[in-house]
Amino acid sequence: MTLSGQQKVSFHDELLVVVDKDDKVIDYKNRLECHQGNGLLHRAFSIFIFKAGEVLVPRRSRHKQLWPLYWSNSCCSHPRKGEDLHHAVQRRLAEELGICASLNYLYTFQYQASYRNVGIEREICSVYIGTSCDEIAANPWEVAEWKFIAINDLTTDMGRRPQMYTPWFKMEWQKLVGEYLDEIMCL
Repeated sequence: MTLSGQQKVSFHDELLVVVDKDDKVIDYKNRLECHQGNGLLHRAFSIFIFKAGEVLVPRRSRHKQLWPLYWSNSCCSHPRKGEDLHHAVQRRLAEELGICASLNYLYTFQYQASYRNVGIEREICSVYIGTSCDEIAANPWEVAEWKFIAINDLTTDMGRRPQMYTPWFKMEWQKLVGEYLDEIMCL
């Protein structure tokens, strides 16, 4: 399927990596199964792209099952069965934003968040920061709109309008500006 010349890149039947609380692989289940009911704990990643003191924030496409039209971190997704994290993050940057980037791994955390009666995120998420000089070519299946925003402006807006942002983004952003700001400013 195409939408404005872009291919759909997320599918309900793609196999994700189901893990235990210690991040040990226990199974592979499709995306839909991982996000229904109480959810299945699975691997994920979040990427933050910075440029000249600003961070790239996309608004999720209306086609997204969970948190459609919410503002979120630059890129996020899941490694698929048989795919290592390095390959997965670069694949997803290309699929969602049409870019490649030099990335630094920061930390991994576990969270759970429910979206209405539609589904749930239950993830062990690895967080990366990086930069890219590539021109953004956002895939409309994944991104409704995007912008670069100053770090302080994002923090202020997130405090004023938290309901506009995805739950994992708010958690990650708080830790990034609280613990990793010096590293971000060196990018």
